[in-house]
Amino acid sequence: MADRAVVIAVDGPAASGKGTLARRLAAHFGYAHLESGLLYRAVGAAVLRAGADPDDAGAAEAAARALAPETLGDARLRTEQAAGAATRVAVHPGVRAALLRFQRDFAARPPGGAAGAVIDGRDIGTVICPDADAKIFVDADVAVRAERRVKELRERGLDAIHARVLQDMKARDARDRSRSVAPLVPADDAFVLDTTSLDADAAFARALEFITTRNKL
Repeated sequence: MADRAVVIAVDGPAASGKGTLARRLAAHFGYAHLESGLLYRAVGAAVLRAGADPDDAGAAEAAARALAPETLGDARLRTEQAAGAATRVAVHPGVRAALLRFQRDFAARPPGGAAGAVIDGRDIGTVICPDADAKIFVDADVAVRAERRVKELRERGLDAIHARVLQDMKARDARDRSRSVAPLVPADDAFVLDTTSLDADAAFARALEFITTRNKL
């Protein structure tokens, strides 16, 4: 592993805790962190800033090819406008191909000269980086995940009704797990971490134990 970047893949459904875990692992090891869910938002936002139409494949593909890691820290990527544009650019095959390359390049050559990368998403260990040094699939009961998402939304000053969030989350889970391309499933060699009854510290401890004892990182 000394002559190449170490890669830790963290996958899982929404509000499972994968993002928090990935950030903590990256900080612990001094690795670069990539939240892959922001990539389509970044592309969509870039298209809008350029005054173009997210439904325009050419404009969307150009934005995807020009994407730089430093743009992913923009708080505007968390807005509903960026989310809406993301769903529109995501349908273009050229965008998906460009972002696949982006993620693999990030893993192979982490920015800032970091010795490794922690990437979280929904298909990192199965599609993006199937040769990752360590793969963790974070999951939790859907009712618990809905509670977490409601709390997060309310802390951001947004209205959130638990029943509606739960319904939306169940629908998204069904889509993600049953899609024909890159379904949301644990890689065969992934450590499945159920965070239903774990807080962030306990989840981090279990993940760190898996990585350090089984993967010698």
